[in-house]
Amino acid sequence: MRALDLLLAQPPLVGGAGLPLTSPHDLTRALAWALALALCGMGLLAAVLLAVLRRGPRRATEATHRPVRAAPVADSLTQLPTRVQFEEQLTAAVAACDVAQQRLALLFIDLDGFKPINDTFGHSDGDRVLQQVGERLRSISRAEDTVARVGGDEFVLLVTGHPSQEAVAQVATRLIEGLGRPYTIEDRDIAISCSVGIVFYPDSGGRAKLLARADAAMYAAKRSGGSCHCFYSPEMDADAHEQFDLLRGLRQALEHHEMELYYQPKIDARSGKVTAAEALLRWKHPTRGLVPPSVFIPIAERFGLIGPLGNWVIEDACRQARVWRDHGLRMRVAINLSAQQMRQEDIVQRIESALERHHIHPSLLTCEITESVAMEDTRATQETFRRLGEAGIHLSIDDFGTGYSSLSYLRRLPAEELKIDRSFVMDLEGSADARAVVDAVVKLAHALGLHVVAEGVESPRQHQILVEMGCDELQGYLFARPMSARALLQWAIGDKAQSASFRESLFGETLFGDSLPTERA
Repeated sequence: MRALDLLLAQPPLVGGAGLPLTSPHDLTRALAWALALALCGMGLLAAVLLAVLRRGPRRATEATHRPVRAAPVADSLTQLPTRVQFEEQLTAAVAACDVAQQRLALLFIDLDGFKPINDTFGHSDGDRVLQQVGERLRSISRAEDTVARVGGDEFVLLVTGHPSQEAVAQVATRLIEGLGRPYTIEDRDIAISCSVGIVFYPDSGGRAKLLARADAAMYAAKRSGGSCHCFYSPEMDADAHEQFDLLRGLRQALEHHEMELYYQPKIDARSGKVTAAEALLRWKHPTRGLVPPSVFIPIAERFGLIGPLGNWVIEDACRQARVWRDHGLRMRVAINLSAQQMRQEDIVQRIESALERHHIHPSLLTCEITESVAMEDTRATQETFRRLGEAGIHLSIDDFGTGYSSLSYLRRLPAEELKIDRSFVMDLEGSADARAVVDAVVKLAHALGLHVVAEGVESPRQHQILVEMGCDELQGYLFARPMSARALLQWAIGDKAQSASFRESLFGETLFGDSLPTERA
C-alpha cells in the first residue's frame, strides 16, 4: 500500500484535540501538512548522510598524517636511521639469516670523551661533531650494511653476508681509525676516539639479546682503555651486572667515606732523598675490599662521576700535604688530572682554593697530565695548562712515550717534568730498543730544560741503567709500594731509626718550622 493510501485510511486528526476531520478543506490542509513533514524528514536524512560521507575521509586523512603516530624517517641530526628503524631492519636481517643459514655481525659504537665536548664547547659544537661522525660512518660502511644512531653518542653497524671474524675485526679497525681523526669545528680541532663492541648472530644468542650483548662488549672495550674493539663473550653478561652494582656503590662512596688516597714516593736519583709522593685513589668497598682505580675509574668516566671524584682528590691531597708539613715532612704531592678535569672551566680555581685553604705553596703540588691529554689541541685544555703554569703549580706530563707528541708543541707547554711510561722501564734490561727510547727521552727532556721521572722501577739493574742515563727521579716497587698516608708518615718519621729504606725528603726536615720564605704559613 502506498504511503498516501495508508495516510488516507487513518482517521484524520486536527492539532492536539484529536477531533475528526469533517470537511474537504480540512482534509486538504492535513494532507499538505503531512507531505511537508515527510519532505523535511527526507531532507534531514540526506543532510546527515552527506555529513557522514564527508567526515569519514577527513578523519582517515587526519589519522594518516598525524605526526605523533608516524615513526620518524631518519634521525634529524645525522640523517641516519633511528633505533626503531634499525630494530625493524635487524629483525628482517635475522630472519634472512635463518633462511639462508648464514651469520651477521652487529657492531655497537660509542664515542670516547664526547660528553666533555658538550660541557666545554656547548651542544651546538657537539651536534656538529655528531653530524661528522654520521658522515664518516656512511663513508666507511658498505652500501649493503646498515648504520644507525641509537643514542646520544651511540651508533650501530649491521654487517650481513656471512662475515668472518677477521673481516669484522678489519671493519672495527677502520671505524676506530676513521672516527679517531680530529674533527674541525670553527677552525678548532677536536679529538675523540671510539670503542666498539661486536656480537655475531646466531653464534651469540637470539635476536632479543644482540644489542645488549654488543653493548656489553663495547663496555669491555672501554674498560680496556677505549679506542679499541672487543668481541662478545658469555662472561661479559656477568660483568655487566657487576658494573651496575659498582656504579650504584660508587655514587654513594664519597658520602660514605669509602675513598682513600694511597701514596707512592718518588726518589731523587742522585741523593736518594724523597722528592714527592704520588696520590693514587683507592676505593674501600664495604664488601669487596680495596677496589683498584683500573676497575672503577672507567665507570666514573663513562657515567659522569669523574668530576666529583677528582674534586675530592684535590681537596684531600692538599689536606694531607698540610698534615705531613705539620709533622715535619715537607715534599711535593702529585695528583693526576683527567681529560674531563682539564676541560672544567673552574679546575684551576678549585686547585688554588684548596692550596689556599690548607696553606700549601703551589710549587709543592704536582699536577700530572697524560701525554695524550697534554697533546690535545683544544682551547679548554691549553687554557687550563697556561693557567696552572701561571699559578706556580708544578706540571708533569705522564705516560710519556705512549702518545704522539709534537716537539714544537711540547716545547711550548709550561710543563717542568716528563714521566717515562713504565712499559719502557720494564724492558730496560733485555731490550736495546727500550734503552734507546729512554736514553733519547732523557736527552730530549734535558735539552728542553725538563726533569725526567722513570716510573715502574722494580730491580737494581733498572735503577743502575736509569742513573747512568741521567734520569732525575725514580718511582717504583724497588723503593716503596703505594701506602696509606698514615703508613707513609710512619715510614718517613716514626720508623726511620728502624727502617734503612727510608730516604730523607729532598726538601729537608721542617718539624721546627724552617719553611721557605715564599711558603704560606
